[in-house]
Amino acid sequence: MRQKNHWILLTVALACTYLIWGSTYLAIKYAIESFPPFFMVGLRFSIAGGLLYCILRRLGHAAPTRLQWRGAALVGLLLPVLGNGTVSNVQLHVSSSVAALAIATAPIWMAIFSSLWGHKISRQEWLGIAIGLVGIVLLNTRGSLQGDWHSASLLMFAAACWSLGSVWSKHLTMPQGLMGAASQMLCGGLIALLFSLAFSEQWPTQVSARSWSAIAFLILFGTMITFSAYHWLLHHVRPLVASSNTFVNPVVAFVVGVWFADEQIHRMEYVALAVILVGVFLVLTASKEALPEEQIV
Repeated sequence: MRQKNHWILLTVALACTYLIWGSTYLAIKYAIESFPPFFMVGLRFSIAGGLLYCILRRLGHAAPTRLQWRGAALVGLLLPVLGNGTVSNVQLHVSSSVAALAIATAPIWMAIFSSLWGHKISRQEWLGIAIGLVGIVLLNTRGSLQGDWHSASLLMFAAACWSLGSVWSKHLTMPQGLMGAASQMLCGGLIALLFSLAFSEQWPTQVSARSWSAIAFLILFGTMITFSAYHWLLHHVRPLVASSNTFVNPVVAFVVGVWFADEQIHRMEYVALAVILVGVFLVLTASKEALPEEQIV
């Protein structure tokens, strides 16, 4: 029964990261129509993290220790701020589908950073990394990012930060269960607000209905639900499997962007998507170890 429950939770968690996070790229685009990027990220994660933290404390969960808060702050800096915040900033200049396509390289970064903690990169993973990099080159030389090496570099930086934080989080002292996700969200949100102040972002005086709807979707579905699901995955499966959402997110982002925002996709971007996904597929299937090291469900 425990094994069956694990697979049910695994399926639900992956479905959340696949479908909901794939649609958040368009939601971010709508949100930053009114909210500046880092302020939007700070608002999104601090509210979601604060709500979840209060709910968990009300249910009797212990407050994180000082050491656990430090670990949560490090992960919050890498994932919500440098990862999501950088992507949100770049989406001021590129489409949501192209941003999702570049972030599809996350499993490749996962393989590289996992090697810092003893994971030996196999030949198949090296092949996948090489193919994925070819896809990025195609995207940067023939697609919407042609000549825009600044945006391309920032998206690669965001993917690398997200991946480093994801891998590192398994080795940091962190609160157990959902309290770990709540503390990471809360810390990341507060740090993002500090970034917003440091960059002198102009906080909005008027917000469109579409931006309010987008931020509400991001807080409830994109953060409270899906970030918690991702946190669960990181502690129950290999980081490369947990990050497999980036295998599907570009496809979902492409469909959502074209259907709901009339985004234009260049032919070379489809080619780059196919090449990147081949590389990601090779990385993700290099090991059959998709089950957790400990069956804790």
